[in-house]
Amino acid sequence: MVTTTTPPGGPAAPSSELAAALYTGIRLERTAPPCILVIFGASGDLTRRKLMPALYSLMRAQRLAPSFAVVGISNTEWDRDQFAEEMRKAVHELSGIPVEDESWQAFAGRLRYLSSTFDDAGLYERLKRELASLAPDCGYNLIFYCATPPSLFTVITAQLARAGLNHPLDGAPATAWARIIIEKPFGRDLKSAQQLNREVHQAFEESQVYRIDHYLGKETVRNILVFRFANGIFEPIWNRRYVDHVQITVAESIGVEQRGRYYEEAGTLRDMIQNHLLQVLAIVAMEAPVRFESEPVRDEKLKLLKSVCGLGTGAEAMAKAVRGQYGPGLVHGQPVAGYRSEPDVSPSSTRETFAALKLTIENWRWAGVPFYLRSGKRLPKRVSEVAIIFKSPPYLMFGAEARFEPNTLVIRIQPDEGIALRFEAKIPGAEVRLRPVDMDFHYGSSFGEAQPEAYETLLQDAMLGETMLFARYDFVETAWSLTTPLLEAWQAQPAKNFPNYAAGSWGPAEADEFLARDGREWRRP
Repeated sequence: MVTTTTPPGGPAAPSSELAAALYTGIRLERTAPPCILVIFGASGDLTRRKLMPALYSLMRAQRLAPSFAVVGISNTEWDRDQFAEEMRKAVHELSGIPVEDESWQAFAGRLRYLSSTFDDAGLYERLKRELASLAPDCGYNLIFYCATPPSLFTVITAQLARAGLNHPLDGAPATAWARIIIEKPFGRDLKSAQQLNREVHQAFEESQVYRIDHYLGKETVRNILVFRFANGIFEPIWNRRYVDHVQITVAESIGVEQRGRYYEEAGTLRDMIQNHLLQVLAIVAMEAPVRFESEPVRDEKLKLLKSVCGLGTGAEAMAKAVRGQYGPGLVHGQPVAGYRSEPDVSPSSTRETFAALKLTIENWRWAGVPFYLRSGKRLPKRVSEVAIIFKSPPYLMFGAEARFEPNTLVIRIQPDEGIALRFEAKIPGAEVRLRPVDMDFHYGSSFGEAQPEAYETLLQDAMLGETMLFARYDFVETAWSLTTPLLEAWQAQPAKNFPNYAAGSWGPAEADEFLARDGREWRRP
């Protein structure tokens, strides 16, 4: 209990605990409604590393309904107890979340498991019976999660519809719902994404479909909207009059690890830029929505993406982009193999592990401002950030010897999440000497609490019916319409100089030349 004392002639003074709560703001967490989550691909890496830790963390934080249930489905021959034990190991070993006996027993009691292949029609009849037995205690709301390879998405959706599981169970109340979460990659080019949307829509209405992009669940990505539209000092300069250019970087120090077979099919343009980086671009550059609600926000993101000038085709597209592939090198002082030596990778592969491109936006706010996007494997460090580089002052009065860096606003998405503003200041002393300094905000030290993992946020939002952080079908197709011409140009003309950057470097020399042609250079995070 919080105790207070009453000073003479005044109201009660809050204790230090209450004062801290008032200072930081009392956090009101939402609780998901009762529902049953069905995970297709329950023995896979995504379930083990992300979904189960997120669900267990939500339960520990009392943000799931006490009556929730999870039904895992895969072709691994487990029973219910084996499934629960494997998930406990995964949460303990892969997430760092403490697993306490009492709370885990409560969680494990909500787990069910079915073993089968996903194209077996009998599986869905068994599933329907399992859901019917759970529904009276766990609620009639249903979420199906496709944590499977993309080739199985339409198999699962078609079978669910055939079994009548694309809508609430018989006897469900009128308010009950059925939803489906689909992982990326959603298609591999424009044509396949359009076909996938058509097939999914044959089974589920668009309002039921939640296309997940875990980047949108990151606290710092969501904070970009708050930073832009809740602070009056930034909006007046967030445009072509003051901004010289924008850089969006997603760098990874790891290689493809055990995903060589997938990466040979995907590459960096499909894996990172078509979804993650274009989502971030839309949030950074969009106009203010009329209300901070799901559809107005998604409408503005789509409007922005439709304003991006296309790359053209063939040589025109290739002139606006750079690709690379890592060779052997040193990362964090340790020797690492090149991409062509990774497991399940062709020794003559021409698949890109680095991509950079220049986009322009044809609207009043951003006309003439280039947006440079880059992402790559085996770069010197893991970092995701947005850098807004402002124009230099029109006149420099401090003499020819003065050296200036442009003012830069950096939004760090991961790691060390925060926001930094770099500006020039005078070095103490008689002479007028300048040095750039940083005004820095760190999430961890400012709020003193751990940020929720992206999948915690996204799973709970799906249960609550919040669609703001999920990709709508038209956004996905528009993103593919921008990147597909470049994919086709690269496929028609495979790179002949791969590998063209050493592991542990910041990418190929062509990427530096790419910006140097515009009189600019990449920021080094």
